[in-house]
Amino acid sequence: MEIKTVQSFLDYYGKIRERTSRIIDVVPPEHIDFTYKPGKFTIGDQIRHIASIERYMYGETIAGKKSAYPGCGKELADGYENTVTFFNEMHHQTLDIIGRLSDEDLTRKCLTPANNEISVWKWLRAMIEHEIHHRTEIYIYLNLLDVKTPQIYGFSAEEVQEMSIKL
Repeated sequence: MEIKTVQSFLDYYGKIRERTSRIIDVVPPEHIDFTYKPGKFTIGDQIRHIASIERYMYGETIAGKKSAYPGCGKELADGYENTVTFFNEMHHQTLDIIGRLSDEDLTRKCLTPANNEISVWKWLRAMIEHEIHHRTEIYIYLNLLDVKTPQIYGFSAEEVQEMSIKL
């Protein structure tokens, strides 16, 4: 998928973020620090990571600056409410940065943290893929906790199978 206009990207990204927000909305606050294994990201770390990478790595680099990713620990936001507030605030700041881009800016190069050049539109696409990856991990964590999670597109695989024709 090639991103040709800033507005089309923002519209698409809005839909991606809605799906991510729906899963975050069902995280039980008492499980914000749950992890499946010591030393791995907690649910809160996952949420803060999406937010922090979006703003401080992708946002900074598409603005022509160096990555300033500070990590995803509790020092950024502790507890469920603070973590969700941080998540939303970082997103709004990133949208402001993206909204200042022109369509022509999408074809210019920016530098990844490893100092590799990449077209801004490809880097924005990578940002979406990154969010989806971590959103999926939150789904898995919540499934381990037996928390009912929202369907991404409205139906479970079993429901789609039931509605399908039999071959």
